Amino acid sequence: MSLENRYDFVYLFDVKDGNPNGDPDAGNLPRVDAETGQGLVTDVCLKRKLRNFVLLTKEEQRPYDIYIKEKAILNETNREAYRKINAADELESDKKRKGSKETVEKARAWVCQNFYDVRTFGAVMSTRVNCGQVRGPVQMTFARSVNPIVSQEHSITRMAVATLDEAEKQSGDNRTMGRKFTVPYGLYISHGFISAHLAQQTGFGDDDLELLFESLEHMFEHDRAAARGEMTARGLYVFKHNSKLGNASAHRLFERIKVELKPDVSAPRSFSNYSVQVDSENMPNGVELIRRVG
Repeated sequence: MSLENRYDFVYLFDVKDGNPNGDPDAGNLPRVDAETGQGLVTDVCLKRKLRNFVLLTKEEQRPYDIYIKEKAILNETNREAYRKINAADELESDKKRKGSKETVEKARAWVCQNFYDVRTFGAVMSTRVNCGQVRGPVQMTFARSVNPIVSQEHSITRMAVATLDEAEKQSGDNRTMGRKFTVPYGLYISHGFISAHLAQQTGFGDDDLELLFESLEHMFEHDRAAARGEMTARGLYVFKHNSKLGNASAHRLFERIKVELKPDVSAPRSFSNYSVQVDSENMPNGVELIRRVG
């Protein structure tokens, strides 16, 4: 059953001695706002972790399979959609493989039904085998750190080598030097929006919503890596509206969650260095605050 309510949420997470989201255009340095020095984590990075958690827990079983996953060949998945709706002959007759309008709509609906990330986040599937485009009901912003972050650079050494040329044999030096970047500590905030109207178009329902919140709560527990240090979900505050259109502006609701560095702390190194104030009094009519984490 599709959603009947609009939702907005605030998501807090932190990182300690790790790189939460390296920038490949900057030597994999942690992403940062050049003007303010605040750390950034892209929505794409967060959605990747959400997808990975769903893959792990649902074991690629439909209707909770993931469309965008490692080694996926998207056109092969699109061809499967055409076969499932008994329109495979259009792939043979149409050299451009665009399909008729009716066929594309059926293929789009089949993909939404079987792939969790498509009916949640949407997807552009108008590749060579056209399954249309989906605008997902769940959208997230970049996560931004509360305070400016410091990016630390560490030299690392690999003692084993893949090959050994003559010069290395003569010198006896087989070591390979490298670099590793970490953030000593950063507390990040992301905002999320869930549209009931778009959920009706993709079939995103209550079970999907619960899986989304469960993923936000636990995805870091199953995404451990030396490069990412310690990442932990610290807060998930969900504003549930009693209508599809909503009963209050999202930004007004988000302002009820205030995260501030404690006055006696100059260099934060743990979540305890911050205070989180949640204003749950005099909520707008028709809006309920649900504290999932924090």
